Amino acid sequence: MRAAVVTTFGGPDVLEIVDVPRPVPGPGQALVRVAAGAVNRIDLSTRNGALARAGLLAPAERYWLGWDVAGTVADTGPGAVRFAAGDAVIGLRDVLSAPGTHAEYVVLDEAALAPAPRSVPPAVASTLPLIGLTADRSLTLTGLRAGQTLLVTGAAGGVGRLVLELARRRGIRTVALADAEVPADHRVTRADPLPAAVRALVPGGVDAVVDAAVIGVPAHESLRGGGTFVALVAPFAPPPLRATRVVVQEVHADGARLAELAALVDAGHLTLRVAGTFPLDAIAAAHERLAAGGLPGRLVLVC
Repeated sequence: MRAAVVTTFGGPDVLEIVDVPRPVPGPGQALVRVAAGAVNRIDLSTRNGALARAGLLAPAERYWLGWDVAGTVADTGPGAVRFAAGDAVIGLRDVLSAPGTHAEYVVLDEAALAPAPRSVPPAVASTLPLIGLTADRSLTLTGLRAGQTLLVTGAAGGVGRLVLELARRRGIRTVALADAEVPADHRVTRADPLPAAVRALVPGGVDAVVDAAVIGVPAHESLRGGGTFVALVAPFAPPPLRATRVVVQEVHADGARLAELAALVDAGHLTLRVAGTFPLDAIAAAHERLAAGGLPGRLVLVC
């Protein structure tokens, strides 16, 4: 099979498409024929060496790319019972050293897979696992109840928008930091002084913040004393001033919860957006476009 890898760190030109043996599923695993896989910022950080410099990647002959996948089960390993050959699935690769999903086939634990949403094509479905599980876990970590208030930064992005949609289903009042229209009770823009604008809408500050835009301290100052701040990137988490609780969201593969999120997509409660698709051979162009920013949705590699 063909797979995208890097053997040296650098710009998009270091990306390679190589021929490697098709993997064989082990106990409790499934071999997935990849139809599509979203391109994420962590793929750029793998390629340019940022993850290695942070000590998150051990030295290796090659580094794999791709976390999200949508495809069809091609085979299963011993003891695998949840899926059978021909099943349409989505899933998440969450082990950095494991082979990636930007390939023609990938092996994942059955527990990392879920039935694919039926209402959207594979390219769209492939955008759900990483941002969906990140948004869901971030909202859960806030501990908010119906009627409480939440500030979401980066609310027009993939994670932020899903946090807003999930919060609305739980009856949580939302303030969105976004320059575009989003499904929130209130919206402030990047031109507004963030803490003052939020506190004008919610006197005393919001009960919790999900900092999808990695703003840090200004977002934290929008929080009431004793509130909860959820950071998505550990090095940029602010200190827990004013008796606040600061937690870092760490996403992990969870096929059971991913199946529930896929059902919400089919029910029309979660919105997935694709800004463009690229063939696997054009992965360098996809990396260049993602790095340029300003996208109205996700970029996806199709096989």
